[in-house]
Amino acid sequence: MKRFRPYRTDAATREQYADVQVQAPDFIYPLFIVEGKNQQQIINTLPGVFRFSIDRLSDELAEITALGISKVLLFGVIDDALKNPEGTAGYDPDSLVCRTVRFIKRYFPQITVFTDVCLCEYTSHGHCGLLHGEQIDNDSTLPVLARIALSHALAGADFVAPSAMMDGQVQAIREALTSAGLRTKILSYSAKYASSFYGPFRDAAGSAPSFGDRKSYQMDYRTRDQGLAEIAADIEEGADWVMVKPAQTYLDIIQRAAVAFPKTPLAAYQVSGEYAMLKNAAESHLLNEEQAFKESLTAIKRAGAQYIISYYAKEFIRKGL
Repeated sequence: MKRFRPYRTDAATREQYADVQVQAPDFIYPLFIVEGKNQQQIINTLPGVFRFSIDRLSDELAEITALGISKVLLFGVIDDALKNPEGTAGYDPDSLVCRTVRFIKRYFPQITVFTDVCLCEYTSHGHCGLLHGEQIDNDSTLPVLARIALSHALAGADFVAPSAMMDGQVQAIREALTSAGLRTKILSYSAKYASSFYGPFRDAAGSAPSFGDRKSYQMDYRTRDQGLAEIAADIEEGADWVMVKPAQTYLDIIQRAAVAFPKTPLAAYQVSGEYAMLKNAAESHLLNEEQAFKESLTAIKRAGAQYIISYYAKEFIRKGL
């Protein structure tokens, strides 16, 4: 009989054999940015998460850097009046995201800035690509995504993160960056699934589609191998890092991607619904919040993610989990 219980005798022993630890450098912290002054807006569907105007970012950024969190992912949330079917506000060189990037790089140059590159935040119809009738036109969307990414890169972003799930988006962006003489890196949302766990984010970002759904471009969760094929294609097209999204219900994909592409940094996104689900369960006294998030985030890293995008990052480090 082989005995395993000695590895778990007491807390000190368990700590000795624990070989997966989530730490501050593992996190990428998402931030929602809005226009205006002195704005710190509560997001009812995401407890503890806020939308900030640029002038209110300093305290938040100072807090996370003091905790050792050095990476942020930016989402611009603009007024509906500024949106149109083509999403042209997305590539304005003085866009909300571009101004935020310049602000962070001026006052917090030690922070690595990732910017989300998509059309859903900027189109009046809320889809991630341009429309032809009521169909998403993949190829006409690519130059627009490239323009958005280029505007972010010129503002000083360290990484651009295309999330539209258009075929060829990484190649289009890489070509635009190279033509401009820029060495900005690309974190691609490579394996992004059409998930029921995105609801709170769409409320926070004002990016829900006005008709239909996104199943014609985001991946079907019933597929086993498409995610790995998408990742391989993005790496071939020039992605520096890749991502699996969501995380908790896709640990198998994370694990397989980590094994298949060991030389490419892998991120996973603990998405809004995963976060809100644990938060609301804890609020209802159905589970212990700290223990649940520690287990959840540790599982994501254990599966093979090197970086984790999580709304809980700040609380995780602040609470010493």
